[in-house]
Amino acid sequence: MPYIIVRYFTRKCGEPRVATRSEPLIVVDADACPVKREIVQVARTLAVEVLMIASFDHRLEAEPGVRVVQVDRSDQSVDLYIANHVGRGDIVITQDFGLAVVVLAKGATALSPRGQEYDERNIDFLMERRHELAKRRRSGGKTRGPKAMTDEDRYRFQQKLTKVLLHRQEIGEQ
Repeated sequence: MPYIIVRYFTRKCGEPRVATRSEPLIVVDADACPVKREIVQVARTLAVEVLMIASFDHRLEAEPGVRVVQVDRSDQSVDLYIANHVGRGDIVITQDFGLAVVVLAKGATALSPRGQEYDERNIDFLMERRHELAKRRRSGGKTRGPKAMTDEDRYRFQQKLTKVLLHRQEIGEQ
């Protein structure tokens, strides 16, 4: 089992704050996330904290309202960190269906960078499709990758993230 090395980047001295579960926290699988800028914009507008997790291979800078955690390069280190630190009510941004399954089981919301919400109605189909495509690739077949991100995809993502956060904040006020 690989060791996970974690380095925290914060603006304040001491341990970074673990999210209070009364407030939503946006947790980002930041290694290949194409909507980091959009996440920060929405989070600032709604005064929500962002936690970006990436391997040491990716350079990310902490900024007000955004904490950065960097983990080692080993396979699944980012996913393991997120799985171990996400809580009920958090919002996780990831393209990884396997990670989405784990965070859903922990009571968090999982969104794709294109604004698709992973839930119990669609995650089984997505996992099965991933398995079938992997089998096809192992047997020498070809599969297509995802389409390039468009401005419409980015807009759809921002709208969905805003809607989810506003809903979470309404629940917290009741």
